[in-house]
Amino acid sequence: MSVQQRTLDCKDLHSYLKTLTATVLDRLYNHPATCLAVFRELPELSRLYIMRILFVDQAVPKAIMGSWVSPNSAKELEDIVKLLTELRLWQEVEMQGGLKGWLLNPTFRRNLKGALLGGGNEWSMKPPTDADPKARGIAILDEYAMGRWECVLHFMVGSHQHEVISSDALQILQHAGLMKKEPGENQLTITRDGFQFLLMDTSAQVWYFLLQYLDTATARGLDLIDCLGFLFQLSFSTLGQDYSTDSMSDGLQKFLQHLREFGLRKDGRFYPTRLALDIASGPKKSMLNAMTATSSNQNSGYIVVETNYRVYAYTDSSLQVALIALFCELMYRFPNLVVGIITRESVRQALRSGITADQIVSFLRQHAHPECYKEPPVLPSTIADQIKLWAIERDRFVYKDGVLYNQFDSQADFEILKNYAQERGVLVWHTTHGRKMVVTKEGHEEVRKFWKRHSRNGSM
Repeated sequence: MSVQQRTLDCKDLHSYLKTLTATVLDRLYNHPATCLAVFRELPELSRLYIMRILFVDQAVPKAIMGSWVSPNSAKELEDIVKLLTELRLWQEVEMQGGLKGWLLNPTFRRNLKGALLGGGNEWSMKPPTDADPKARGIAILDEYAMGRWECVLHFMVGSHQHEVISSDALQILQHAGLMKKEPGENQLTITRDGFQFLLMDTSAQVWYFLLQYLDTATARGLDLIDCLGFLFQLSFSTLGQDYSTDSMSDGLQKFLQHLREFGLRKDGRFYPTRLALDIASGPKKSMLNAMTATSSNQNSGYIVVETNYRVYAYTDSSLQVALIALFCELMYRFPNLVVGIITRESVRQALRSGITADQIVSFLRQHAHPECYKEPPVLPSTIADQIKLWAIERDRFVYKDGVLYNQFDSQADFEILKNYAQERGVLVWHTTHGRKMVVTKEGHEEVRKFWKRHSRNGSM
């Protein structure tokens, strides 16, 4: 039977916020950093609408707001109204004369104005007054962040020559369903979702990992509002700048300690890394591209795929080799080169593990060697098409248990029984040629009893 594969639900910022309750959202908008971060990630037309009513303390009629866009943009306006309503950024109210209007959330208005114009309590993080004698440069931060994240990925693929990951990361991997313990075993094993996770780009991996952590924040004794507020505040900090932890609550100190997979903390200070800075924006590729420009050994483009299905990976990273082995048959390995081949069986094995054809193709394109860009396409179209065709092969047939009915004495008998099975929703297949039909295994008994009641001789 064809197995329907699902892609990990990697929500963007707004999709995640929509899952929160109204009470949590209202509390979140008490943080100016949250309001500015949410506003920053809105579509352009949504930001335009908010700015036009930001300084209006009363509801604005729908008719007036509808006139701000051309009639051709009605569908886009409808999407904006739905988004802003679901995020509780505004609400529909009834005005004088029975008119309907939109009123901006007063808490959101107040704090967004404070973030944009200044005034009120300071909400951005401030660097310490004394300089760090052991300051960390941006290159070191990038190397550290990717090194820490590589530890998680190494653990998932079963490579144990690197540093052991934290117990918090282990709990999140299990909670997310990326790894699990088999009955009677102590060691964790990777799951179908885990294989999908490995081929996601780094920013999407980090965002998904963080969503799973936030899902367990309350169980860890942390305040979800404080954690989210800190993340949004963190997104406005400066890369390479150190910040003090002295004014943080015990809960945020604990939360920051858990974020060590993405950032650096030492001696009362912490340095936001690129991974941490882009957390509040959700999964996106711009961060990954920025990191690859400064990283010499991670995601710098190392894969060449030929039209004969040969794959050449110019790397000595055991992690990168393990990722390629998920969908390739490895043939040769040299100090700085691994040669493999994409076969029907290797792709089908990856599909059985939960990896999709689109993820394989995306991975090969994302990590293509710089030389491949000189003569596009970076991945031969025949290879991409063949991988997808091999995936489609698994979906050509759907197998279901059923019972065959045939040898009807007349067309009328066939039609009576077919219509009965169809009305009950248990008819799987039928053909008038030869008077044959198949019903589900579960519906067979009911159909059989019906036929006995209506058949003259009690059998077919």
